[in-house]
Amino acid sequence: MPLPRLSDPRLDGQAAATLDDAFLHIERLRLSIEEGTSFPYDVVTRAALDAVVIAAHFREAGTLHVMLRSAIRPPLWWRDRSSAWVWELPAGLVEPGEAFRTAAARELFEEVGVHADEALLAPLGPSVLPAPGMIAEVQTFFHVAIDPRALEPPPGDSSALERASRLCALPLEEALALCASGEIRDAKTELALRRLREVL
Repeated sequence: MPLPRLSDPRLDGQAAATLDDAFLHIERLRLSIEEGTSFPYDVVTRAALDAVVIAAHFREAGTLHVMLRSAIRPPLWWRDRSSAWVWELPAGLVEPGEAFRTAAARELFEEVGVHADEALLAPLGPSVLPAPGMIAEVQTFFHVAIDPRALEPPPGDSSALERASRLCALPLEEALALCASGEIRDAKTELALRRLREVL
């Protein structure tokens, strides 16, 4: 049975609320839903809106391993001045006009040091909306088998955040156990790892 469809809001006004050179932009909308009163609503946008997530995996002694990377996330530090980093699967933004699979292959090299033929990157379930109340970002998932002996030093994307990252190969089941314990807290990573276990 199809889910019921809700009414779309009506745009009553719009104003920019961000610096021109900012990575993120905030658009302040005035919306009304059905015949209700108009209300303000802030929407986050950016030039490269969508993202790809890549589960790079290999078998060693019969055990399936996945590549994880550390990532510095300043908003985590800014929240409570504790830890600014998370462990996650390689991921990155899709540049305007770039195909999702092309972006996945590029990010895999930048963040892991793996050259992968785009045709070998297989979809890993449907795309998701990570924070639809704030941003219209779509995350698309891929997985690919890699040869860990062919890794090159990952060049990164020249950002300070990627220069500070580290790589780690873990057995898939160990990575999922770390998700369950809260050691790995990144939602897209846990979702992709669970999907990977289902397909392999």
